[in-house]
Amino acid sequence: MIFPWNPSRMEQRNGRIDRKLQKAAVVHCHYFVYPQRAEDRVLDVLVEKTKTIHEELGSLSPVVEKTVSKLLKNGIRIEDEAKLSAALRQADQADGDSLDKGQVISEELEVMRDRRQALLDQEKQLQNILDSSHKWLGFKDQYFRDAISCSLEVLKAKPLEPLSEKEARENPDQARWEIPALDERLGNDPTWAATLDTLRAPRKRGQKLWEWRKEAPIRPVIFRDSGTLDGEAVHLHLEQRLVQRLLGRFLSQGFVHDDLTRACVCLTDTAIPRVIMLGRLSLYGDGAARLHDEVVPVVARWKEPEVRDGLQALGDRTTREVLQTLEDSLANPRLREVPDQARQRLQQAAPQDVADLAAHLDDMVAQLTMEAEKKLTERGEREAKEMKQLLEEQRDRIQRQQQKTDQDSQQMTLAFAESEKRQLASDRRHWERRLEMLEQEIETEPERIRQAYQVKATRVEPVGLVYLWPVTS
Repeated sequence: MIFPWNPSRMEQRNGRIDRKLQKAAVVHCHYFVYPQRAEDRVLDVLVEKTKTIHEELGSLSPVVEKTVSKLLKNGIRIEDEAKLSAALRQADQADGDSLDKGQVISEELEVMRDRRQALLDQEKQLQNILDSSHKWLGFKDQYFRDAISCSLEVLKAKPLEPLSEKEARENPDQARWEIPALDERLGNDPTWAATLDTLRAPRKRGQKLWEWRKEAPIRPVIFRDSGTLDGEAVHLHLEQRLVQRLLGRFLSQGFVHDDLTRACVCLTDTAIPRVIMLGRLSLYGDGAARLHDEVVPVVARWKEPEVRDGLQALGDRTTREVLQTLEDSLANPRLREVPDQARQRLQQAAPQDVADLAAHLDDMVAQLTMEAEKKLTERGEREAKEMKQLLEEQRDRIQRQQQKTDQDSQQMTLAFAESEKRQLASDRRHWERRLEMLEQEIETEPERIRQAYQVKATRVEPVGLVYLWPVTS
């Protein structure tokens, strides 16, 4: 490795090696030093100075960077070794006759404190946004994995299987899971091969497709950030191509492959028979994007058709209690054996039960639709405001960087190599183009986000009936 003489560039190059998510606990950079070489003696002083500055300030300051760049812009000559070494030792005092070391350090520490606090505030803000999104979506890793497994089962494939049973049992969020080779199943859609390619290691330049698929197996998947970038597993997220395809199949199937597609009966230890009508409410936006999906239960106390005047829906609290009773019954093998007489009795009453509960389902769906549309509108307004603020901050940062670069280039142009001058010119052109785009995006992006949360279509489809029949009946 050839070291530059500018300490700021040395810091940047070290950062490229010792960066976040580096797997190695310690990174060693070797450089052979020759005591008889004047450049190495100056380098030794420079390294010690950089170490001192890091201990005092945390990183190199613009003041010191300019001073050192000025001292070393003409290179290192043997006759100037002693002079350069002495000047480098006093680099943090060389920003002007009126500034002593204590004042420089105080100013730089204040700048670093402000920068650090700004980063902490931004990190906290982003974490709040992430937590809010998880809460809004009701997103949990376990539900995500279960949905992927159900989608695979719909395709008549094996569900997700952990590579280590112990790892999945003790820490399922960090476990690695195996995706079945859907492209190798007899008679399956061949396009799955291209989808599963997103789980392979990157293809080498010039490597044939069949060779790549043979040499790069499908990697396991994880559902939580592992903290490393080792490439041994693929972190699945909602926008990943395989996930989009599997969830698309899952959502399109609805409850077709579930027992609740028809009237079913579960026994219960409670003394009162109940009936639950389930409907599915879906709200769609532009491009048939699904904005909201919800299973709507209507619970009523069941009575014989000939002795009742319709069925009356129960309140929210009772509904939650009945749904919990249903979950308990489904989990208890003892409550699965329903007498044939009860099955026939309820099957005959099912058409009338659907007719009696349909109006209650429509009323509940109408109320839930209004609430969902209101929440979607509020979320759209909030995200539009946040997007506008984000774009404005990006525009301001670019403008500040432009001003800083213009000021620095007026003082340091002679110290730049030709490649650096070309890079600076390229950066300036990019900044100009990006500023033009940002001005347009500040006007268009917030409105686009608002429109994305506007409900364009509503769909309600029945799912089925569930009866809770007392064991003592």
